[in-house]
Amino acid sequence: MDKNQAQEKIIELKELLNRYGHEYHVLDKPTVPDSEYDQKLQELKKLEEQFPELITSDSPTQRVGGEPLEGFEKVQHSVPMLSLSNAFNEQDLRDFARRASQGTDKPLSFVCELKIDGLAISLTYENGQFVRGATRGDGTTGEDITSNLRTIRSIPLSIKETQKIEVRGEAYMPHKSFLALNEAKEEKGEEPFANPRNAAAGSLRQLDPKIAASRNLDVFLYGVGEWEAEPLTSHSERLEYMKELGFKTNPEWKKCDTIEEVLEYVDYWTAERPNLSYEIDGIVIKVDDLATQDELGFTAKSPRWAIAYKFPAEEVITTLKEIELSVGRTGVITPTAILEPVRVAGTTVQRASLHNEDLIRAKDIRIGDTVVIKKAGDIIPEVVRVITEKRSGNEEEFHMPKECPACGSELVRLEEEVALRCINPNCPAQLQEGLIHFVSRNAMNIDGLGEKVINQLFREKLIHTIADIYRLQREELLKLERMGEKSVDNLLQAIEVSKDNSLERLLFGLGIRFIGSKAAKTLATEFETMDRLQQATYDELIEIDEIGDKMADAVVQYFAEEKVTELIKELKELQVNMEYKGPKRSEQANESSVFADKTVVLTGKMETFTRNEAKEQIEALGGTVTGSVSKKTDILIAGEDAGSKYDKAVKLGITIWDEDKLVEILGK
Repeated sequence: MDKNQAQEKIIELKELLNRYGHEYHVLDKPTVPDSEYDQKLQELKKLEEQFPELITSDSPTQRVGGEPLEGFEKVQHSVPMLSLSNAFNEQDLRDFARRASQGTDKPLSFVCELKIDGLAISLTYENGQFVRGATRGDGTTGEDITSNLRTIRSIPLSIKETQKIEVRGEAYMPHKSFLALNEAKEEKGEEPFANPRNAAAGSLRQLDPKIAASRNLDVFLYGVGEWEAEPLTSHSERLEYMKELGFKTNPEWKKCDTIEEVLEYVDYWTAERPNLSYEIDGIVIKVDDLATQDELGFTAKSPRWAIAYKFPAEEVITTLKEIELSVGRTGVITPTAILEPVRVAGTTVQRASLHNEDLIRAKDIRIGDTVVIKKAGDIIPEVVRVITEKRSGNEEEFHMPKECPACGSELVRLEEEVALRCINPNCPAQLQEGLIHFVSRNAMNIDGLGEKVINQLFREKLIHTIADIYRLQREELLKLERMGEKSVDNLLQAIEVSKDNSLERLLFGLGIRFIGSKAAKTLATEFETMDRLQQATYDELIEIDEIGDKMADAVVQYFAEEKVTELIKELKELQVNMEYKGPKRSEQANESSVFADKTVVLTGKMETFTRNEAKEQIEALGGTVTGSVSKKTDILIAGEDAGSKYDKAVKLGITIWDEDKLVEILGK
């Protein structure tokens, strides 16, 4: 067989196998036995081995997983993957429908969909080929997991739409795959996954795609991001078109013309939920008409045209065996209930926070009690109440200790606080928790330096303070368990990269009391350098918007500590950046009046910035960025394909800029 004949045969086999795969994995209607599929696949493999230059990315042979990756690249979402606001009862849903109807003159219809309990993903196609798959991440930045997603057989590697499109959905692990995976892990003596969602997320974050390929994951696609194809008019139309293109959409969605129909759908699936072959944790309700969606717009965190109804928390009964104490990074002592293991909302629960002594007293919780527990928001276990009629008389009342369980120092209760606190600055538990906070995502964001590694380094006495992180040596790390050369090199590189973080990350990481990430950004913007902030007085701090008296007092007290002065000096010597790298006030002076107290809306595609970048810079100059056009909007900044927001701004006589004007103003 010559090359031309081989190419024709390969194209024929690919089309045939992709059709068989779609029928089996997407339509659940196989038309040929597995043996015939396997025979055709082997035929294709042999031809591709003979003519490797004819292998293409959409070949079914490319789903097995390639070589292990060294790490995941970051991916910027051109259209943010926003989370939805939640509804917990019928009234919440009626309120959502009422707010939506008040935001438009058009009649409303809704689309209801099952809320799949998995990992949110984004799939990008160019010229009909699957080119990139990413996680949701924080909504603006995710991780490139293309190699792992290619192993999921219900994801088409090619489609008939040649324009660039991005579809979004949920990767999940069916019950059958989850049970088989956990049985295999238990046979090997490994810890099983807590629930299918964790199993799916853990599988897709494996650096070796072959592991993901072995886990039998699946997907449901339900939305879009970037979309250069022919525009559609409704969400239901989108779902139908996605299905036409070969994407697997959940068949249980329903279009509803009234809120009463929505409530019927919710009631039905609340009862039928246990009969599904996969986990769901609620119902998503969306306004169907896309123009109306655009008209309703967004809040800072979520769309106004959609909501997620969360199923009522499942309540179960178990025994509270003991109460354990832990010490947080600020010295707060937190009691935790240790429970007889019990399954709640898909996971085995053995612990639940009791928050503080006052709560224990209010609920009259005793060691040995029979208690009712649930997961708040289906996530955090909590003790709901005690079943007092089941008491035997052997239960023990709990009393908080007078000394810190970690260091033995006397505990104090500060004025207006319900929590007991250890105020020993050298308490080992506080030091560890402080280190974990310092390296966390919103602080210094040091990849590879999670809680387990921090605890290991602390236990081996390689780190004691924040500065010690920047003194870690390769030779020391290589001696530790589960620390290979590649992971050590990646960790040291991540530590080195963190030295260049802007000042606000360092400030947040230091763990100054009352100073969260937003306040840290405010302080960094105002003072610009660590030296200036260290010298700030209470009166200077209290004059700053968003900095209250407790915050100001905490900052002054923190920098007055001798050990803090020494720590900052050490970090400087270790070349950790001490300056704010964002737009500085001195640079904003000429243009701040343009955006000061102005409400700005961004729409359409932009070339110079992502929307998030533009939003950050406008807000740094005193503006407020919102998602929808109204009479309160001062400026609309329109990129390409601006759509209905542009039309509405014209109608309302709102000032409209193009991207070039924005670039000019921002001094790019």
